Amino acid sequence: MGQHGSLSINSENIFPIIKKWLYSDHDIFFRELISNGCDAITKLKKLEIMGEYQLPDDNKFKVEVIVNDKEKTLTFIDNGLGMTADEVDEYINQIAFSGATAFMEKYKDKASEEQIIGHFGLGFYSAFMVADKVTIDTLSYKEGATPVHWECDGGTEYDMKDGDKAERGTKITLFLNEDSLEFANEYRAREVIKKYCSFMPTEIYLTNPNAEEQYETIEPSEVLDTDKVVETIVEPEKTEEKENEDGTKETVVVEPSKTMTKIVKRPVALNDTTPLWAKHPNDCTEEEYKDFYRKVFNDFKEPLFWIHLNMDYPFNLKGILYFPKINNEYESIEGTIKLYNNQVFIADNIKEVIPEFLMLLKGVIDCPDLPLNVSRSALQNDGFVKKIADYITKKVADKLSGMCKTDKENYEKYWDDINPFIKFGCLKDEKFCEKMNDYILFKNLEDKYLTLPECLEKNKEKHENTVFYVTDEIAQGQYIKMFKDEGMDAVILKHTIDQPFITQLEQKNEGVKFLRIDADLTDNFKEDSGEVSEETKAVYDKLTDLFKKSLGNDKLEIKIEKLKNEGISSMVTLSEESRRMQDMMKMYGMMGMGMDPSMFGPSLTLVLNANNSLVKYLMDNTESENAGLFCEQLYDLAVIQHEQLNPEAMAKFVERSNKIMMLLV
Repeated sequence: MGQHGSLSINSENIFPIIKKWLYSDHDIFFRELISNGCDAITKLKKLEIMGEYQLPDDNKFKVEVIVNDKEKTLTFIDNGLGMTADEVDEYINQIAFSGATAFMEKYKDKASEEQIIGHFGLGFYSAFMVADKVTIDTLSYKEGATPVHWECDGGTEYDMKDGDKAERGTKITLFLNEDSLEFANEYRAREVIKKYCSFMPTEIYLTNPNAEEQYETIEPSEVLDTDKVVETIVEPEKTEEKENEDGTKETVVVEPSKTMTKIVKRPVALNDTTPLWAKHPNDCTEEEYKDFYRKVFNDFKEPLFWIHLNMDYPFNLKGILYFPKINNEYESIEGTIKLYNNQVFIADNIKEVIPEFLMLLKGVIDCPDLPLNVSRSALQNDGFVKKIADYITKKVADKLSGMCKTDKENYEKYWDDINPFIKFGCLKDEKFCEKMNDYILFKNLEDKYLTLPECLEKNKEKHENTVFYVTDEIAQGQYIKMFKDEGMDAVILKHTIDQPFITQLEQKNEGVKFLRIDADLTDNFKEDSGEVSEETKAVYDKLTDLFKKSLGNDKLEIKIEKLKNEGISSMVTLSEESRRMQDMMKMYGMMGMGMDPSMFGPSLTLVLNANNSLVKYLMDNTESENAGLFCEQLYDLAVIQHEQLNPEAMAKFVERSNKIMMLLV
């Protein structure tokens, strides 16, 4: 037998879920209730613009939050349009009936610059996450309206009756439960309001009736109509006795009498109702951008530069993205992108709308068109979000490429700081990579900035399609000198992002190869001395055996070459493939997992310079009692130029150095 019907929802079951699980952060009720107050004010402003309501001349819109730790209450007051009993019944007693949605539907054809924040009609119920009881006192703006009092103890039953509120607007009082008393603390409340509401469009004030009143003394001429005068203070004139040239004395006035007024300290709004991102870029000064950066991110290092996003079509998006200065390669470069919806804070670093590589930046993005979920804490899965992310990526690429074209000097000045970000962007975003392809720079050994084609041109005669690079200018100093002596060039790539980045460049540019400066390149630096005689080969073999025996390593690969620079005694080389594989193993922590790095390629090759006097001495004195000592020292000297010695090897190197110096005494 078939059956057809409609689904029913039991409010007794769903209400506890709304209270407990709708929002992931319990402090978010501040945002929701203050947003409701801002919406009520925004609606009233719109009605005035349309001529449907006349505001009094002395009207000042505001949202006030009152903390009372003695009574364990939190109160939210706005002077917006208020509600009638019918509206309370419609918007409060019916869960998820959004007043904002209904209002926008009614006035959708009438233009207004004001934005309504709320959409779902659930924000009010966030109050029950922290309160055992909630009351509403409200008075509608409508002429002849009756004030309404509403209260609920957190269940599904409520009481509603005529109230006694005399001023237009709404007052919501939360009687906090024992687990949430922290929110009645003035400093905690201030912290949460700053977190969520720093840029809401209506001024927000926080008061504490239990705090001692703070006073300030000012000139009477500075007293405003809104100031509460406590007392008038008259400071008498100050005099001193002065002796004249003829010996007589007289009293002179040093400071005249002064009348001051003691007033209650003026309240200061906690928020900025017109954030910098809401202004047109042409109306913002450099100092304003820097002040905003310091205030929002508590970062007192000046940003390098910034991008001001300002878009009205096909979607509404505004924001500012800052490029922070990175002090060194070890500093974390993780940034913070704050996402707002109609000046209401949503979350940090929402990956759906912020491309991953942009999260290295710091900034704010405000997009009223974001498809938020009902808690306004995350995004709904929507293709529209991808368009927003693509737009932001395009604007960043346009800014960087434009700077390179029109302000190359500054672009080069910023390059050392911004290149990790650009390279990460190229690795993560194909479109960004395509746009930035011609604007990637490489700093060479002469501190000049070159493009990839210019780098390839430098060593074209000896190594076509090859770019040599340095990762440590100090450790690889010997190799750098050899390169310079031969008129060869290399670029400096010492950030961890460089290794995967050059691999990507090799894949995208067929035939191009990156080689570290200490790869096996001895052919470039040795003398062209023709064939080695059989007698010399025998000497070389004997020296090779000596080194293997002294170092206790039969598998050590050794080359003996006549290098042009006689001052070089020894050095080590490692093939680029082996080194990259070992670097990758280190990066992923595989060295501590019992894996042998040599399984991925040969180990270091020791190169001995047959033109060096010390190496010559060893070739002639392989039986000397100190020969083994010199072999160990030459090997360690070569390794130090390639990588850092481990603690045990370093201790032996120092001890051995002392022994060798003693031989000279």
